[in-house]
Amino acid sequence: MAPTAKSYDFIVIGGGSGGSGAARRASGWYGAKTLLIENGKSGGTCVNVGCVPKKLTWNFASISEALKDGVHYSYNIPGNISFNFADFKKKRDANVKNLNNAYERNWDREGVDLVHGTATFKGERELEVRLQDGSGTARFTAPHILIATGGHPTKPQDIPGSEHGITSDGFFDIAELPKKMAFVGAGYIAVELAGVMHAIGVECHMYIRHGTFLRNFDPMIQETLTKRYEDVGIHVHKNHKGFKEVISLKEGVGLEKLLKLIGHDGEEFECNELLWAIGRTPEIEELKPANAGVKQKPSGHVIVDEYQNTNTHGIYALGDTPVAIAAGRALSNRLFGTTHPRGGPHLSHAKLDYNNIPTVVFAHPEVGTIGLTEPHAIARFGAENIKIYHTKFAAMYYDFHPADEKAQNPTEYKLVCEGPEERIVGMHILGLGSSEMMQGFGVAVKMGARKRDFDACVAIHPTSAEEVVTMK
Repeated sequence: MAPTAKSYDFIVIGGGSGGSGAARRASGWYGAKTLLIENGKSGGTCVNVGCVPKKLTWNFASISEALKDGVHYSYNIPGNISFNFADFKKKRDANVKNLNNAYERNWDREGVDLVHGTATFKGERELEVRLQDGSGTARFTAPHILIATGGHPTKPQDIPGSEHGITSDGFFDIAELPKKMAFVGAGYIAVELAGVMHAIGVECHMYIRHGTFLRNFDPMIQETLTKRYEDVGIHVHKNHKGFKEVISLKEGVGLEKLLKLIGHDGEEFECNELLWAIGRTPEIEELKPANAGVKQKPSGHVIVDEYQNTNTHGIYALGDTPVAIAAGRALSNRLFGTTHPRGGPHLSHAKLDYNNIPTVVFAHPEVGTIGLTEPHAIARFGAENIKIYHTKFAAMYYDFHPADEKAQNPTEYKLVCEGPEERIVGMHILGLGSSEMMQGFGVAVKMGARKRDFDACVAIHPTSAEEVVTMK
């Protein structure tokens, strides 16, 4: 006999950024009886194997770069300063653990019930959870169920030996640095992780299928950042045809591990570590949303509309990213806030506007972007209706650097403007401080700023950011 299902107003499957945002808003703001089901570490990808440990590692690498820069400012800094990466990893892990605990404290404080286990749909309104403590299963039901399980990085299934490589998840397990490391992929994960490893002395080889990486970004970003990586010594293997086999020559960690990569063209390459950065797969297999009639793409992704609704009434889905925090809060506002004193009827159509979402790549140097690329803007509005403002320069920070090093560290900005009003429909920046800059300028672009609005802002001197409001 199946156990009796415990009833809730709202069940959230997945305790990452999106799921947490939705659960806390529903329970903490509106008093909805909310259950959160999580089968991993609290906080999801972002906290455990994504944004947080990545940024800490980027900070670590940036300090390495700053020590080299300090010599040009007349600091007597030896060129062979050692560091303890294993100790840094311990501190990073402890920081992540603190965040795991903080997530759970926040859920508890805001009245969200937490169950550790793996959920499976048993119908449109019912879930069975295999409890993580091994005590068996439990059943739960609710009129509103949110799928926020996120995904996991993909390894190629058609390359023998691909299992000898790691993904971004495994990257954060590295305690002993490899001497030579290969990265397969041209997206932001490969770019960020190759950038940090190069900055701390690892010989990095990037294998990309085309002539530039970050191919969803503006051509300015693609071309300048790819060249910058090459100029500082990262080996970018362009137009690569891929690998047909990976052979483990020696097992181990750090310098002890040895792999041989065999390309389709017969080329062989030996390295200590290989990282696959070729995409992500939905973490959906055991959930079996089809049991609830939920439609999915062939890739496994759940199909939703602009309000995060699936085709099954009362079941919703969103991602596991910081963007999903906003989407999750908007969903809970719509479901539980319309009749609550803290909300109101205006929330009945609450949803996240996915237009003009600012994005940052923690490359070396940083990249920030919002809105349309130049080609996309031309395709949408016509070339005759687009005006580009562009500048490229060396930041003041590099004034004391030799000319060759200064050339290796460009700062470059572009504004994509549309129509006679010159509404800013795209902004793309690269260089020191771009991540912090983009958060502020992103507000202006989201509000519909025009070029003359930027021009009217008094420039803060001396900063790189002043160039954004003085472009001609």
